[in-house]
Amino acid sequence: MLKDTQWTRGSSLERVRSRWVPGLVAGAFFMENLDGTVITTAIPDMARSFGTVPADLSVGISAYLLTLAVFIPISGWMADRFGVRRVFASAVAVFTAASVLCGLSHSLGQFTSARVLQGVGGAMMVPVGRLAVLRTAEKSALVHAVAMLVWPGLVAPILGPLVGGLITTYWGWRWIFFLNVPLGVAALGLTLVLMRGEPDAPRRFDLLGFVLAGLGCSGLMYAMELVGRSSVERALVSFFVGATAMGAAIVHFLRSPHPLVDLSTLRFHTFAVSQRGGSFSAIAVYSAPFLLPLLFQVGLGMSPVASGSLLLFLFGGNLTMKPATTWILRRLGFRRVLLVNGLLLMGGFIACSFLRLGTPPMVIALVLFACGLCRSMQFTAFNTIAFADVPPPEMSAASTLFSALGKMTAGVGVALGAMALHAIQSVRGTRGDPLSVTDFRFVFLLMALVAGIALTDVWHLPHDAGAEVSGHRPGSD
Repeated sequence: MLKDTQWTRGSSLERVRSRWVPGLVAGAFFMENLDGTVITTAIPDMARSFGTVPADLSVGISAYLLTLAVFIPISGWMADRFGVRRVFASAVAVFTAASVLCGLSHSLGQFTSARVLQGVGGAMMVPVGRLAVLRTAEKSALVHAVAMLVWPGLVAPILGPLVGGLITTYWGWRWIFFLNVPLGVAALGLTLVLMRGEPDAPRRFDLLGFVLAGLGCSGLMYAMELVGRSSVERALVSFFVGATAMGAAIVHFLRSPHPLVDLSTLRFHTFAVSQRGGSFSAIAVYSAPFLLPLLFQVGLGMSPVASGSLLLFLFGGNLTMKPATTWILRRLGFRRVLLVNGLLLMGGFIACSFLRLGTPPMVIALVLFACGLCRSMQFTAFNTIAFADVPPPEMSAASTLFSALGKMTAGVGVALGAMALHAIQSVRGTRGDPLSVTDFRFVFLLMALVAGIALTDVWHLPHDAGAEVSGHRPGSD
């Protein structure tokens, strides 16, 4: 009888964990995703606090995204070595402490260092939290549990710019980070109560691959930042170091029996296209949340709240497209969708280049909504076709590479946008002057060109690429 009672209690506890752990992880994801977008409307105010120009704040954003890209590949090893519960709890604690340091920063250097530390916590939270959900959820509840992990990435970007604008206007930008403290403390307490996960036998850690990849990513990203600041000689040195280290990392990954990042999945054509062409598309798309708030506030003189409100239409377009995505892919197939939608995505950037003082807010809202529709379709199509031909045994390796490159391209998009703004001002002889609408016009046209590069890769996809996933039958339309 006692044994039956103990079993019942244990089974009941497992059901509680299965129900609440996905919500806990989704909440942590929401906090991490929100921090990636909430500061975009606060950039001008933060730049004034640090005594620098708004475009220079890109280093704080790109450093965070770069750290995610560097540390995501080791998250699986960390979970095996120390246990899911311990790693996730530590990640929440690091992320929360780094948020406090961000809010206390008084210089761009201090802020960037705090963002790097925050990125370390975020890199551990995302994949380890997902692993905790997969291990905890019952089979019957797995689909619902995984679906809960999707909403933070959709809702946080919508709320982020407006929340950031409101906080900056009425409380000051520092409270954007201080508000993470109660959320982080609550998440840490729930993690210690609800989550479990003992260490497993870890595979050998690829220290050389980690060092080479980290040095390569950092060197290349820093080179882009230096070009934007007209430090050409230092940029060339940084680029040489970064390119050399990245080349050595690639050679090492191809030869190592237990690489940190498995590049063999690139032999699948659809996956390779998603990483090549998809990266160019992502670079352009990720530049928009950085460039648009600057255009609205610095170029068009809007308030942070007005700027954040307009960005709701961009991310609203993302959500509106979601229900129609499956039908469109089934009707047209991946290749046609990526080509046509890619052209529309280019058109969206060109339309943004024509926004100026006097453009009616409703017109701006419609342009952003249309851009959001195309942005969502392109992301979903590339993200889905990436795994269309990858067999289950290699899905984990492909997912790690996909996640790491995704964060890297996000950082490159922000850094490229800032670099282009600096470069345009240097060419026009307005270096040091406030950014003008003309400066943004050239940069948006550049991003349209970057988005167009992806089409050259998509063009070589077969007409039936990913048909098993999309359900599209070539010749039936």
